[in-house]
Amino acid sequence: MAAKKVRKGKAGSENGALDAVLDYLKRSRGFDFTGYKRSTLVRRVTKRMNEVGIDSYVAYQDFLEVHPDEFGFLFNTLLINVTGFFRDQPAWDYLASSVVPEILEARKGGQPIRLWSAGCASGEEAYSLAMMFAEAIGPESFRRRVKIYATDIDEEALAAARRAVYSAREMGTVPTAMREKYFVGRGTTYAFRADLRRSVIFGRHDLVQAAPISRIDLLVCRNVLMYLNAETQSRVLSRLQFGIAPDGFLFLGKAEMLLSHGDLFIPVDMKQRVFRKAPMRGVRERIAALAEAGDPSARTQIEFQVHMLEAALEAAPAAMIVVDPAGTITGINRRAQELFGLVPGDCGRPLHDVEISYRPLELRSLIDEAHRLGTPVSVHDVEKPMRDSDPRYLDCEVTPLRDQGVALGTSIAFLDHTQRSELRSELELARQELEHSNEALQSANEELETTNEELQSTNEELETTNEELQSGNEELETMNEELQSTNEELRTINEQLQMRTDQLRANERMFEAILEGIRVAVVVIDRDLRVISWVEEMHELWGLRADEVEGHSLFDLDIGLPVAALRPAIDACLAGEAQEPRVELDAVNRRGAPIRCAATCRPLYKGEDVTGVVVMVQRIDADDRGPGVRRYPRRAMPDNPAR
Repeated sequence: MAAKKVRKGKAGSENGALDAVLDYLKRSRGFDFTGYKRSTLVRRVTKRMNEVGIDSYVAYQDFLEVHPDEFGFLFNTLLINVTGFFRDQPAWDYLASSVVPEILEARKGGQPIRLWSAGCASGEEAYSLAMMFAEAIGPESFRRRVKIYATDIDEEALAAARRAVYSAREMGTVPTAMREKYFVGRGTTYAFRADLRRSVIFGRHDLVQAAPISRIDLLVCRNVLMYLNAETQSRVLSRLQFGIAPDGFLFLGKAEMLLSHGDLFIPVDMKQRVFRKAPMRGVRERIAALAEAGDPSARTQIEFQVHMLEAALEAAPAAMIVVDPAGTITGINRRAQELFGLVPGDCGRPLHDVEISYRPLELRSLIDEAHRLGTPVSVHDVEKPMRDSDPRYLDCEVTPLRDQGVALGTSIAFLDHTQRSELRSELELARQELEHSNEALQSANEELETTNEELQSTNEELETTNEELQSGNEELETMNEELQSTNEELRTINEQLQMRTDQLRANERMFEAILEGIRVAVVVIDRDLRVISWVEEMHELWGLRADEVEGHSLFDLDIGLPVAALRPAIDACLAGEAQEPRVELDAVNRRGAPIRCAATCRPLYKGEDVTGVVVMVQRIDADDRGPGVRRYPRRAMPDNPAR
């Protein structure tokens, strides 16, 4: 059947129909492809639809529901498993010479080493890691210290990886010394050493949905991210960053750059696509990464952070009071209790019921003003009378607490600066001098800021151009791997076709040898009585070549053989009835000389069906006639309708 091309409908309807197919795959088989690049999905799904002769996404979803076996063929089309041992050799050489020594230095003293091959396909990269570290620390130490986690979402590829058996062609990139050291020959295939194989753990893992493996020293994730869209790439990279140890490394494919993820990874060697984990910056980022990665310790971390913030509030040098949006006191530190005579029981009371709300200054109006302006409001030199000592002078700052535009409450801080009162005049003079210096500095800063803005604009243009080039490079790499996968399929088909062609030629030579050996004139006809085979002996008897008679009815040929006399025997053979005895005929050969012939008919079978008749004609003498032979004398010879 000729492959049909998918119809080009409206973009919205086509996208909606494709989304329905992807949603059905996710619901029925647990594969979520919604994060993959749209262009790659459209190209690969359309390829499979054309192979089965379907021209719309809706019809293809119906086809999947009726034919469950189609899921396997579709997943093999979508999941492009193109890999190899030591793929991109210069990058692996850099790992062996620069990255592996750093990992061994950081894990000296016999500490365990944890490696992860994400998207391992049929396992070549995982075993390349095993050989590289076994070369660095020796097989014995490797078995004791190294664990390699190799994951993929393709169960069929994982099954092949677990077998660890590869053909000679797949072993072409493995150096001869390593092949002899780490593989065992099995005929035309090679199997990875069983004792080292135990250190490689294979399992199904979805980078988009599952939590990452933790404390990884080297994560190899090559040419996987390029199939994902920008949003999914960011989410996956955040999880991978959490799974890598603080001094760990990330090794990507040659089409992946991470230019826009500098907050997660910093480049070690951009050319070889080796990156180091960037340190997390703050509490929020660390807790968010834990929660997104599905780490059960996230709750414990949050509780610890809350206790730590409470301890920081207690240790603050300023007297601090925290009020919620309803005006209820929610926090008082020890310094505020000592300065204003408050007690822990005042937490939970409305602010307006406590003396500090109006003495030494009106706080409620300041709180309203701070929330109205959205900025902190400060009041300086607030005098606080004391019973047994001189008054204290305080600076009060009322700060609205907000998170993404939502009011969380108000922080009120009182900073005691009584001891600094004597220095105020000197400070005022120094401030005036500082203002003059600040003006000069501000002018210089403005010029520098203008220059920085120009540089930033140029940098953004270069980054945009680089992103476009990166996207194009990823697309080309994807197409290259698809072509490589298709070439592998064609090579396999050609090898099978060559083998069958060789078998057919051998059978033809054997058939020709048999015919030449028996020296009998043979003609083969089909069920329509047309000649399909005419041997050289027939040409010698009747003077017609094979190209002159093939395709013509036997009973239409003008030869010296009375073929009409063979009709009953031929019809009996085609009907599958008992075979006719040998028929003797008087004939005239190609030179016009009368001869006596014996003809025998045999049915031609294909399986249990009769597809034609084999007619064998042999010239005989008068004394060769055996018993049971039907004889046609010259004078009573039936007429040949063809003559």
